[in-house]
Amino acid sequence: MIAAEVEREDKRSEVRSAACGFPTVIDAETQHGIEQYLFREAALLDDRNWEAWETLFADDGMYWVPLAHDQADPFNHASLFYEDAMMREVRRRRLVNDRAWSQQPVTRTARTIGNVIVTGGSVADGKLIVQSSFHLTEWRARRTERHLAGRYTHSLVAADGAWKIEQKRVDLISCDGVQFAFEFFL
Repeated sequence: MIAAEVEREDKRSEVRSAACGFPTVIDAETQHGIEQYLFREAALLDDRNWEAWETLFADDGMYWVPLAHDQADPFNHASLFYEDAMMREVRRRRLVNDRAWSQQPVTRTARTIGNVIVTGGSVADGKLIVQSSFHLTEWRARRTERHLAGRYTHSLVAADGAWKIEQKRVDLISCDGVQFAFEFFL
């Protein structure tokens, strides 16, 4: 493993162990700010405003959707997605391309975020681990609505007076089921 991968694995281990613990105590104002941050992220995704969504990520931020429940890492097991900034950009460009027939008309999504809990880190250290539940409804032409649900785990780091996504992990409750193509970001 190269040094950057080892560092990322160390960060993921911290996220996994923090996710198993009790909620971290934070003040109401910080809790409200984190909730608004997650709600804003959901709105950006539902509005297909992927350029603005990308600005929420740290420079080395990762987007990960495991293929198995309790998957420990994206290196020793296949994942539905494991994307850095470059891979997210490739997918964004494909989804807005005029020749993307699956996006004629475009996929529409609406998601609800709830049960937001800070499970690790601290504001003083500039790092928070935040878990939340989500329900997402997708509509695509010539296909019935699809409903997805699961849990997000955001590893957030403080940067330039704002929170940035170091890693977004999306644990679908149906991750090991048969999936149609995802024509959107979870």
